[in-house]
Amino acid sequence: MNAPYDERLGILHADMDAFYAAVECLDDPSLCGQPLIIGHPGRRGVVSTASYEARRYGVHSAMPSVEALRLCPVGVWRSPRMGRYTELSQQIREIFGRYTPLVEPISVDEAFLDVFGSLRLFGGALAIATQLQQTVEDETGGLTVSIGVAPNKFLAKLASDLDKPRGISVIDPDRVEEQLAPLPIRRLWGVGKKSEARLHALGLTTIGDVVRFGEESLVRQLGDVHGRHLFALARGRDTRRVQVEHTAKSISTESTFAHDLRELDQIDRFLFGAAESVAESLRKSGFVARTVQLKVRSGSFHTYTRASTLDSPTDLPQVLYEEGRRLFDEKIDLRGEGIRLLGLGAKGLLSSDTLLQGDLFQPPESTDSRAADVSDQIRKKLGRSAITRARLLGDSRQDSDEEPQ
Repeated sequence: MNAPYDERLGILHADMDAFYAAVECLDDPSLCGQPLIIGHPGRRGVVSTASYEARRYGVHSAMPSVEALRLCPVGVWRSPRMGRYTELSQQIREIFGRYTPLVEPISVDEAFLDVFGSLRLFGGALAIATQLQQTVEDETGGLTVSIGVAPNKFLAKLASDLDKPRGISVIDPDRVEEQLAPLPIRRLWGVGKKSEARLHALGLTTIGDVVRFGEESLVRQLGDVHGRHLFALARGRDTRRVQVEHTAKSISTESTFAHDLRELDQIDRFLFGAAESVAESLRKSGFVARTVQLKVRSGSFHTYTRASTLDSPTDLPQVLYEEGRRLFDEKIDLRGEGIRLLGLGAKGLLSSDTLLQGDLFQPPESTDSRAADVSDQIRKKLGRSAITRARLLGDSRQDSDEEPQ
């Protein structure tokens, strides 16, 4: 850039560095500098993320755990703690909100920020990125963030990955194509392994190659929509805006088990624990659910998804559990197979205010409702593990790879 202030630069992409691993090191400094892998080392486990020390061995997110164990036998493993990651994610988003109200979270560890309206207040996008990076590090106790600064979302996300960890990268509006040209085509949104192989077959290996190939040639090879989209990105063009309002569509939890479940009491205990977790998330988020969804994957990888609509929206675990169990009993035929994955979800979400509008036929507050309120208060004061249902002691999910969503 020729100057630190440019009114054409107003989109930031903030991406926390190896977030899960960094949080584990924050809470346990003895892990710092070690090849730390977050995930489950079992034969069916998957790597959630890895520290930069582990990445030097070739370990990366979404890699099967058995492969990670082979590549990095000295790796130190820790199970994901989604509650802790979410807690810090919320703290970080509050920091983002000090610089602009236009924040679009993408996941617990990354977000887009539209700072066009804050440029003069803070002295430009680069100044905002610098202040934001330092504030996050200071107020979280050491977590670092890499930030991309650009005219649009695609370029900002691309930039945030150019100088990790703790980097700030700027895409100069006057040199967009020049900066993009040498980058590999996999940097373009929408280019996965299959698309990359197809483009390589056409002799296209860099973003610059895509531009030189030409828009009409791409359209002939990839079709109108995909071809024009890819060409626009290769030229650095992206008209999407930062979206602030995202209404949750569902809340769910699922687990992949180290050993197939076959015993009904294990299945029953999991469903009740999942219902408890989903119901708690509903209440925290201020939602009630109209629909319960069950997901079952057999040992032979056949997946069943079944759903039903409730008579009245709910945020209570007993209701979610009973409907999930009914779906399992009446709608699932495993033909003698065990269960590899089991999940329970709530869909058709409404604001919990819906229940407060009054229903002449609605029964008074139930015991389940009062128990849920008391549980929420205890967990808020003493932590999530301070109280649990007696039937969940010895929960079968201890031997699982849980994936809360």
